Amino acid sequence: MNQLKKCTVIKSLMVLAALCASTLVLAAPVVGTVMQLSGPLLATKADGKMRVLGAKSAVESGDTLSTQNRGYAQIKFGDDSVLILQPDTILTIDKFSYEAGKPAADSIAFTLVQGGVRSNAGLIGKRSKDSVQMATPSANISMQAANVVVTYIKPSAEEIATAREAYLLASTAALDVAMQVTRSDMPVPAAIQPLMLAQINKGGPSAVKPVSGLPPGLYVSVLDGAINLTNKGGTQSFVAGQFGFTPNFSQPPALLPKNPGLQFTLPAAFMAPSPVSGGSTAPKSNAVDCEVR
Repeated sequence: MNQLKKCTVIKSLMVLAALCASTLVLAAPVVGTVMQLSGPLLATKADGKMRVLGAKSAVESGDTLSTQNRGYAQIKFGDDSVLILQPDTILTIDKFSYEAGKPAADSIAFTLVQGGVRSNAGLIGKRSKDSVQMATPSANISMQAANVVVTYIKPSAEEIATAREAYLLASTAALDVAMQVTRSDMPVPAAIQPLMLAQINKGGPSAVKPVSGLPPGLYVSVLDGAINLTNKGGTQSFVAGQFGFTPNFSQPPALLPKNPGLQFTLPAAFMAPSPVSGGSTAPKSNAVDCEVR
């Protein structure tokens, strides 16, 4: 009888150990560390579990990071790349794969939902330029070995309603024109596209200006290196000193003649990251580097 109990206990311990081991295996890998903070930083998992991060906290693959009003956060990753999140920013770490001796496995993928980040290239960007990607609602960005500021201004509910109204008006106008052409026994022009008409309509999304004074959409400022923006409208490259913009995923990215008014200025006590060694034209390490002029 005692022997039976002993076997049962041993089996129970073995099952418990197996469960603990599987839990460790399923745990998301740590990919970075919070280096500096100025305000709250939250990390949310896909299952909705949330935790509050502090200085030296671990950042895991799959985390959706969100800063609050006036809060900045600096994250350093395993390849020495650095992200600085500005206030009211939401960014997901979709994937981070790096092993020093296995460049073929290099892969970084982020999704910027809203707000702005400064990205300083790390070792992955320098040895595997096509392996660092950032998705946004307006375009996908190949970050390569660049130091870049990326800002996505999310349209408000009012702006979305205005854009929807413009789309409906443009659709009605296009239908009217098509019907008139049909009544004249002529083919309907293929160039008449309601969505295109809505986009160029003065009341459309590219003309709506939020409180910031800038139209909603994706803005980039390349501080060093080069990046590529790609969406359904096409692909556009941007190099150091250039600014880019695209309002949505359908319109091609465009080169702006100057800074449209974006700023990324860190708090006085918040030190900018030092560039990874090996870059000959990397900007100097100081807080002014994060102000886009």
